[in-house]
Amino acid sequence: MATPNNLELQRHALDYWQIIRNRLGLILASFIFIFAVAAVLTYIMPRKFRGRVEMVIERKLDDARVVGNANLQDDNLASTDSFLKTQFEIITKRRTLDRVVDKLDLLEKWNLKSKQAAAGKLIGNLDAQSSIKSDFITLDYYDEDPDLAALIANTIADSYKETRLETDNARINKAIEGLNIQIAAKELQAKQSMERMIQLKKDLDLVTLPTSMDAKGAQDDVMTPESAMLLDTQRDVATLQKQVRDLKAQHDQMMTLEGDELIRLAGEMKVENETIRRMGPTYQELLLKQQSLATAGLGRKHPTMRGIAGSLEQTRALLLEAAQDYRKNLGVRITTVERQLEEAEKHNKDTRAKSLDSQAGHHEYLAAKREWETLQQDTAKLKDTKAQKEIERDGSKTPITVYQPAEPDTTPSKPNVKLNLLLGGIIGLMFGFGMAFFLEYLDTSVRTMDDLERTLSVPVLAVVPKGVGTLMHATGITPDAEAYRILRTNLEFNRRDPNANCISVASGSPGEGKSTTMVNLATICAQGGYNTLIIDADMRRPRQHTFFNVPHTFGLSNYLSSNVPLEEVVVQTQVDHLYFMPSGVMPADSAGLLNSQKFVDLLTDVKSRFDLVLIDSPPIIGVSDASVLAAEADMTIIVVQHRKLPRQMLQRVKQTIEQVGGKVAGAVLNNVNINSDATYGYYTSYYGYYSGDGKGDGTMKAKRKTRQSTPAKGAKVKSPRAKADEVF
Repeated sequence: MATPNNLELQRHALDYWQIIRNRLGLILASFIFIFAVAAVLTYIMPRKFRGRVEMVIERKLDDARVVGNANLQDDNLASTDSFLKTQFEIITKRRTLDRVVDKLDLLEKWNLKSKQAAAGKLIGNLDAQSSIKSDFITLDYYDEDPDLAALIANTIADSYKETRLETDNARINKAIEGLNIQIAAKELQAKQSMERMIQLKKDLDLVTLPTSMDAKGAQDDVMTPESAMLLDTQRDVATLQKQVRDLKAQHDQMMTLEGDELIRLAGEMKVENETIRRMGPTYQELLLKQQSLATAGLGRKHPTMRGIAGSLEQTRALLLEAAQDYRKNLGVRITTVERQLEEAEKHNKDTRAKSLDSQAGHHEYLAAKREWETLQQDTAKLKDTKAQKEIERDGSKTPITVYQPAEPDTTPSKPNVKLNLLLGGIIGLMFGFGMAFFLEYLDTSVRTMDDLERTLSVPVLAVVPKGVGTLMHATGITPDAEAYRILRTNLEFNRRDPNANCISVASGSPGEGKSTTMVNLATICAQGGYNTLIIDADMRRPRQHTFFNVPHTFGLSNYLSSNVPLEEVVVQTQVDHLYFMPSGVMPADSAGLLNSQKFVDLLTDVKSRFDLVLIDSPPIIGVSDASVLAAEADMTIIVVQHRKLPRQMLQRVKQTIEQVGGKVAGAVLNNVNINSDATYGYYTSYYGYYSGDGKGDGTMKAKRKTRQSTPAKGAKVKSPRAKADEVF
């Protein structure tokens, strides 16, 4: 089941498709024009051959630059994404291209006066491309001469190589010169710092420690005697602190144990006791021997087992006594070591104070020594960088590697005929579609029946196809009459009062087909047996008399302005039951005549004489006559030409009619291209059925009979008079 969203999407898609169908001529014209322009331009463009060089650009480090306090930094231009772009710029610079101009003598060959013009021509025909994420590039040069194109492409590559070599060498030489200046400055600063350091050591009477010598002969370090003594006292304090921690740990463990556990712990801790150290292993051997004999099956009362048990008892007693004595002595030892630690910490504190006093003058020497060491390191780095630059300059590495030199092409590469025509076609279609939708967006006229019904809030009584002429001269059955039969039927069903038989036919502007619509409607009604009168009330621009081939000099205006009988101004036409009243001579005040009581009496008279009275009125906009006619008529039909007037003007037409008390019965959408909307097929579906087979007569009459015999609910259809003689 289709969802509302799907139906909405389908509706929008159909709307877009309908716009394309309506503007298909514009789209095709745009496509053909732009495609033809592309074809002509492609045809007249000169044929050019391509010379292609395929090569790899080698990446190199940029100049060495010293930043901050002698800190060296290399700026690697090749590590950035702009490397290849920069190289393309170098290729197209005058410095590179002037070499090509000079080598190939292009000024004389091309008959140019300046190198700038020659370089401009080279740039205009040069194309450089690179592969993604690689240094592989291609240089394409286009010229009408294939040999010259290949020669210029190869020469550009060679000139770029020479330019790069010159630029790189000049950059390296400049960097080396800068490095030499920096090295000399660093060496001078290091020498001055060394002299200052030696003088400070003499002035401060610093002690030189017996350590290694560096390459310059200066000592690695010097210390005062107080500083050396401070290091010794700090080591003593650390040693005593460790002894106190170890002794306290042993004492705490042994205080919680007794018996065999105490003996085992004393053996594991390897305490400093002769008895424990000597008899501990013997005690363990006796235990193992006792266990092995018991495993062998000997009982406790066995002589051997009894001997071992006695030895174990004696040894255990000696070990337990020795462990208990050692535990007692631990407390004394801890007290002694703590006293020694206290004295060492006091001595360390005194030594630290003396060391700080003696080192007050030592800081200046240390600062000078650190400065000298830093200068030595910076000098070494600068010398290493200089050596690298010299190696780079003297090396044989070239800035490019050519893998495929240019060779003369046998077929031209420009213009690309297929691509140009394809782009021309695509651009033409895009332009055509764009113009179609743009014009549709700007178009505020009535395009569909829905537009007309939404704009006027009245029903569409009929849709008249484009190209329909007058029906009174048609012979036989014509499908063009079906739209007017539909209009006649809708009028019958839309008038609730059978006596409301006076209908004014109006339009917003001239040329909308109002007069043709009215004469065809009158013809269809007359052919159906209705006594029909056409009143041409458009006195300013009468039109109806041309359909009946009668003069318009005597008619409505004469009747209203004099005492002419009605029979003299009404003309019997060649169509049975159809009568016509011409407009007459245009009066000075046509609106005044139409607004007179005599015109009201005229309408009352003809309404009683005829089954249907149709009044052809002037356009509503700009003419007051139509408002008077709409007010006097029973109903008004608005004829709207397809895609002509804006919707706002049509709304103004309806408002004008309603403001004077007129009633708008509906609208007729005239001059419609049936291909502009699929819904129009409903109104034109009979055309093919009625044409060509000669069998449509009975069917059409049957349909008309059905429509006439089935009035709307509540409607009273007035029966046509039997004879035309009853009119007068």
